[in-house]
Amino acid sequence: MRRFFADTRPLAIPAFRRTFAGQGTAVVGLSITAVAVPVQLYDLTRSSLVVGLSGLVGLLPIVVFGLYGGAVADAVDRRRLYLLSSSVSWAATLGLLAQSLAGVRSPVLILALVAVQAGSFAVSSSVRGAIIPLLVPVGLVPAANALNHTVATLGQVLGPLLAGVLIGLPGGFSLAYAADAVLFTAALYAALRLPSFGVADPLGRPGLRSVVEGLRFLGGNPVLLMSFAVDIAAMVLATPEALFPQAAATRFDGSVGPLYSAIAFGSVLAGLLGGWIGRVRRQGVALTLAVVVWAAAIAVAGFASSLWVVVLLLVVAGAADLVSAVYRQTILQSFVPDRLRGRLQGVFTVVVSGGPRLGDLRAGVMAAATTFTLAWSGAAVLCVVVVLVGAVCVRSFWRYDAQVAHRDEPTPVHSG
Repeated sequence: MRRFFADTRPLAIPAFRRTFAGQGTAVVGLSITAVAVPVQLYDLTRSSLVVGLSGLVGLLPIVVFGLYGGAVADAVDRRRLYLLSSSVSWAATLGLLAQSLAGVRSPVLILALVAVQAGSFAVSSSVRGAIIPLLVPVGLVPAANALNHTVATLGQVLGPLLAGVLIGLPGGFSLAYAADAVLFTAALYAALRLPSFGVADPLGRPGLRSVVEGLRFLGGNPVLLMSFAVDIAAMVLATPEALFPQAAATRFDGSVGPLYSAIAFGSVLAGLLGGWIGRVRRQGVALTLAVVVWAAAIAVAGFASSLWVVVLLLVVAGAADLVSAVYRQTILQSFVPDRLRGRLQGVFTVVVSGGPRLGDLRAGVMAAATTFTLAWSGAAVLCVVVVLVGAVCVRSFWRYDAQVAHRDEPTPVHSG
């Protein structure tokens, strides 16, 4: 059955199981807050500009602390850094709860807490990605990533649904932030129970030089660089979310909900049926094909006139996105030496968080300057061409064989 359904073998490892459960629960809470914050900001200001600023305020700390936090993760005990960054994120959530209960009604305070939460999230994400290969054997890294991505996507589906219910109740914002604070305690417990990993790079010193060293390693390794490049192409050229409101208004009688939920549903479905993912050796080819399927499904959806045809194609795109995400993460975790893994995970966090935002900007500008169809489908077709040509031309990436590349990897010792 494992050949067809999710490979759950990593869950037999207690440390990974706790991390998986804690992160899965925390994502639900974070997704609740991700809805509550913009709704509260609009409720206070009646300004979409202020709501838009919350995205910018969240992006800047992710870029800064994603890069710097990854460098710190290589020079200190990752368990301690993970626990500290998770605690800061929890404290920011408690701050959001406190301002709501006290009726402070300050958009500036809310934005400041969002910035703190985003920065701590960037650090904890960099650390969490770096420790997965220390918790499970290298052969189970793809399965571990598939499980993590699946539960994260499921949390991103459940969180907004719960947020909608809670915000509609009396004292709704306080209830939403309180739910996030309670759910996030699972992540704190998981961080507290992690073993000590020691210092990956005892001679390293966090700072600009350390960050540059990680970027230099990325630039000098075509396999790794191409895995980042195809992700950037997929997110910037074929991310359609910014066009969903226009599509709903002009084509589908205002039905925007199914459009937003379809991609996430496809990702969850692929995760549940993804037992085959970890058995693929040619991960460069697999990543390329997954991105091509993602972009092709998006491109075709832009021409469809039936809502449910579009939804079906977006489900296919979401499934491909889950597969590509697993291979991107796996190549990084397996290819990068442990002493640099935190730094590269920081770059990965910046790319994953910043890419969709750039994609939204690209889509909005193109739709305003050209046509809706060109903004949706034309750019996605370009993504297919760029990714295929780039992957085939970078022969080391196209021929990348995970089993050969990591045949001598040791079994991790921190699995208890």
